[in-house]
Amino acid sequence: MLHITPLPAFNDNYIWALQTEQNSGVYVVDPGDAQVVIDYLNDIKQPLLGILITHHHQDHTGGIAQLLNHYGAQIAVYGPQAEHIAGINQPITDETEIKLQGTALAAKVQQVPGHTLGHITYLIEDVLFCGDTLFSGGCGRLFEGTAEQMHQSLSQLSLLADNTRVCCAHEYTLANLKFANTVEPNNPVLAQYMLDATALRAQNKPTLPSSIALEKAINPFIRVNSTEIRQNLAAKFQQPIESSEQSFALLRHWKDIF
Repeated sequence: MLHITPLPAFNDNYIWALQTEQNSGVYVVDPGDAQVVIDYLNDIKQPLLGILITHHHQDHTGGIAQLLNHYGAQIAVYGPQAEHIAGINQPITDETEIKLQGTALAAKVQQVPGHTLGHITYLIEDVLFCGDTLFSGGCGRLFEGTAEQMHQSLSQLSLLADNTRVCCAHEYTLANLKFANTVEPNNPVLAQYMLDATALRAQNKPTLPSSIALEKAINPFIRVNSTEIRQNLAAKFQQPIESSEQSFALLRHWKDIF
């Protein structure tokens, strides 16, 4: 079984650490801060086996050089070749399945353009490491891609098994749920999740991982065909909503100015 641990970094990032009982050592996902990883591995007395990178932003890649310097240049660093990230020595060029060096684990890689053009996700067993593409209750900003691309990327992720654990890279849940409740205020599952997430954060506990089933029930960027969401979009922007792509684009614009 895959064990996952969120390591808080910066103001609201999570660096995900993963390991199994069968392997001595840990992989980390998007280590923006090397010291956070080093301190964690020292605490649990485990070596670093490798690094998984989802996209090129500094808060996800900033620790690569220091980790390679600390643990050795032989450490496997996987990431999207298209984004030209310094330190990657296992470049990924397309959707594929990779064997993680030093483990019996395999990761299914999916291309999810939107937040950045080369963004990828990793599915390992029942755990999705999705960087800044899918957040609990939300999605990443469109820094490089289009609304159409992000809509397609999230639509693909929503097809994963309902029990897939969703490990995104930021603790944005409460802010996302505030927006979600504005656009779909009569969603009872969302109302309960807001209570649950608020209680967790009051104890300084992560709201993550989420699940694909939960996101399909509460995330407006996946629920673009909800009648209530479409009605509220039509009222907000004074135009008929005629497609899921239009619904998504207007939702993303609304969230950007929310």
